[in-house]
Parts: sequence; C-alpha cells; structure tokens
Amino acid sequence: MPAHEKAILTCALTGVLTDPAQYPVPVTPEQMAASAREAFNAGASIMHVHLRRQEPGKGHLPSWEPEVAAQIVDAIRAACPGVIINLTTGVIGPDIAGPAACIRRVRPEIAACNAGTLNYLKLRDDGRWAWPPMVFDNPVEKVQAFLDVMGETGTRPEFECFDVGIVRSVAMYRKAGMSSQLADHAEYNFVMGVASGMPVDADLLALLLRWIEPGSPWQTTLIGRAEIWPLHQRAAELGGMLRTGLEDSFYLPDGSKAPGNGALIEALAACARRAGREIASPAEARARLALPAAR
Repeated sequence: MPAHEKAILTCALTGVLTDPAQYPVPVTPEQMAASAREAFNAGASIMHVHLRRQEPGKGHLPSWEPEVAAQIVDAIRAACPGVIINLTTGVIGPDIAGPAACIRRVRPEIAACNAGTLNYLKLRDDGRWAWPPMVFDNPVEKVQAFLDVMGETGTRPEFECFDVGIVRSVAMYRKAGMSSQLADHAEYNFVMGVASGMPVDADLLALLLRWIEPGSPWQTTLIGRAEIWPLHQRAAELGGMLRTGLEDSFYLPDGSKAPGNGALIEALAACARRAGREIASPAEARARLALPAAR
C-alpha cells in the first residue's frame, strides 16, 4: 500500500491464553464489546477476536463453541457499527472442526490463516523451557482446509507469517490456485517477536516487503514491550496497516503498562499521524480491502 494512504488499524483484543485474573484482558461478550468500543473510538476499524471459555475460572482457556463466538461477535458488532471482524483460527493438529464451525457461525469478514509450520519455542534466562517445546503445525493440506471453509463463507484469509519461508510460501498458494479469494492479491501479517520466529527488526521488515507481491495489503503483529514501538512507527512510514492490542503487548511507548486496548490504539494512531497518514474509517477500510458493506 502507498505510504500516503490512510492507515487501517486493527485491535487484537485478548489473545490466546493470557489469564484474566492476572492481566486486564476482556473475556465475556460484555467485556469484549466494551474493550472493542474503546479501540473503535480510538480509530480501530478491525477487531481481531479470540474466543475464551465463559465458565467461572476458565477464562484463560480458548473456546471453539460457535454460540460463544456468536455472542461475542454480535456484542462487538452492536457496540461498533460497521466494524470489521477478523477471527482467529489457530489450532494444534489436523482437526479444524472447532474454528471451522465458528467461521461458519459468525461469517467474519476476515479470518486468520496460519500460513506455515513453526517450532514454537521460548527459553527462560536460566536455560529452562518456558513451556514444553511444541510444533505449531500448518501443513499445506491444513491451509487448504481453512481456505475452503473461508471460501464457503466469503471470508478473506489473512496469512499469518511467522518466518521468512512462510512469507514466501504465500505467493505459491496464490499461484497454485488454492483459493479464488486470492485471485487479486493475498493479505499478509508479519508476526514478529515470537522467540523462535522473526525478530522485531526494522531491517528485516524492509526485506520482507521485497518478497510479497506488489500492491498486497500487509501489516505487522509485534510482540514485546516498549521496544516494539519504533517498528510500529516504521511500519506506518512504509505504508502498512497497523495492529496492536492486549494480545500483542501490555506496554505503551513510554514503557508504562496500558490500562486497556483503547490506550494502545491511541498510541498506534499517533504513529500513523506522525508518518503523515490519517486513520481510515471502517467504510474506507472495507473499500480498500474489497470487503462487502457492513451488515
């Protein structure tokens, strides 16, 4: 996207496993809607939505219940007129029945499509694993299965790219004709800051843009603390869409903890404006991304 275009902002509201007993992440439909409204008022046109279990004491665990998805998405749409929903889909293993059912139930405009496999690792300072080493497996047949479901519902895939080879694979998916949704372009999300994936690095971002097809929409997901904000600024200067939220960071540019998603989106909007870009409205974002009109 040209660097002068209005910036499309995404808020990643809550993430996968963060414990709401320890961090200010929203869980219930009411909490998700209120947090989304704060982000919406600050300039976010897109809400990236993870689903959590609703039983008492279980809010740190993911849910793939279609009715939970519907309650949360309906509440967000009611609170944020015209908002674009971007639904998570990430699961370990070949069984995609849960996220597929949620996509079919809420028919989001966009859904994450994890575009390749990664050893998902993190090491503590003392050399112990932060969690048991795991493989986030996304072979081509799994990617195809998700693309097929998204094709049924008219949902645009957003390709989550955790490493350079995964970025380069997306063009192959297009050329292989894996989805009619990719006829014009693919949408990229460069995930940077996972310890065993791509680092938060401005030089690397510039290189990644050489390996996507011209005119492709792209954004960065930057995981970390205050050190991520200079790269948010660089992404704004390079013309990317911009994303932050409590899924990605709890920290504002000055190193203080964010009170919620609204403050993070305000800081992200400030990056865009310093780069000479205004903030896209939901209607403008829909037009730029060739999404249907709001329901």
